[in-house]
Amino acid sequence: MQDSKSTNKQPRRGFLQGLVATAAGVTLAAPAMAKPATSAATVHLDAAKWSPRNREMVAAMIARNGSASKNYSAKRKPYAVFDWDNTSIMNDCEEALLIYQINHLAFKLTPAEFSAVIRQNVPVGNFTADYKNAAGKVLDLESVCTDLDSDYAYLHANYKGLAGSRSLEEIMETPQFQDFRAKLYFLYEAVNDTHGVNVGYPWVIYFFANMTVAEVSALAEASNDANLGMGLSKIKFTSPTSLPGVAGVITTSHFQGIRLCTEVATLMDTFRQNGIDVYVSTASLEDVVAVFATNPKYGYHVKRENVLGLRLEQNGDVYKNAYRKDWPLNWGPGKTVVIKRELVAKKGYGPVFVAGDSDGDYDMLRDFKETEIGLVVNRLKKGKIGELSKAASDAAKEANPRFLLQGRQESTGNWLPVETTLKLGKTAPALLG
Repeated sequence: MQDSKSTNKQPRRGFLQGLVATAAGVTLAAPAMAKPATSAATVHLDAAKWSPRNREMVAAMIARNGSASKNYSAKRKPYAVFDWDNTSIMNDCEEALLIYQINHLAFKLTPAEFSAVIRQNVPVGNFTADYKNAAGKVLDLESVCTDLDSDYAYLHANYKGLAGSRSLEEIMETPQFQDFRAKLYFLYEAVNDTHGVNVGYPWVIYFFANMTVAEVSALAEASNDANLGMGLSKIKFTSPTSLPGVAGVITTSHFQGIRLCTEVATLMDTFRQNGIDVYVSTASLEDVVAVFATNPKYGYHVKRENVLGLRLEQNGDVYKNAYRKDWPLNWGPGKTVVIKRELVAKKGYGPVFVAGDSDGDYDMLRDFKETEIGLVVNRLKKGKIGELSKAASDAAKEANPRFLLQGRQESTGNWLPVETTLKLGKTAPALLG
């Protein structure tokens, strides 16, 4: 998940291979070239996608710390930590899964349970001023939840996947479904933007209550595959005028589609080939991201035990709508806490490389003295991550910059060989937000 969750045909694998170049004694070569045991580090970073300076800096870092270095010790292996959503992939797999869950009515909640979950730990009262209905009225929690109660009761009673007999195709044509989809996603955005991620991030994963780990994993894989086949575009959901309910007519938007980030997948492979371990730190449900990060068909090849994210309480293998006791919220300062607890406490040192894109990654990007490079995927964000983006920009000519800024094109999801980013719907790239 990202800092404020505003965003969001499976391509064949086949990562673009780097051109032959040399940076700080590091050979950038095609993967077909075997690395002799005593050779320089072999680094596969695609010159068509990486900013040349970033490519050079990362290659030099691998040369200093990887298995080809004379100072390398397998007993003290360096490691890298990557954020997932909008860093390792384009867009957000947890948000995509919420829309997929809604579109398929993939819930195992009774109407009473659903009613409790949508209100769980959310303060009562108005949302921020941006969350208005079509009439311009600022909405509150109870008005939206009242409409969702009515919608879900109807859907639960009528959809054959729950307690009814009607097909999903029939149900999706009903005003109750259209109202449900628009208002539930609206509620998700309103909760996060009004009350922050400490409320919003646990809240959205409570919808997995009563599902098994295997059921959620299968749902996540289906969502991944569906979203990889979609175009990258902003879509709008508007509730029907025929069913205004208490909240009235509302409109919300979602950045649809996901793309694999082959630049990150190749970097992860390169790290492992050079004796540098790879970890993922995510503010999405850990088991959801594990499907993406570990399944060979997606090409990231991360070990399951190396994925760290949000966790729910469980009854056996069945999720409960309760955040895991004594497990930090893996966002912002919580990411640093988890890395210290799960990695530094066991290894005795911090990561040599960290990659992120949002305020949720700010702390882990800067909190470890051992980190030589903090790579910021440039989403033209302000806030804390904007400070690091500016620091990277200001250090563009320094010999050993602490932070690097990497650009991308949002209409394709591809990285660009520059620090600037081209936002979706824009014609001119920009460096800072």
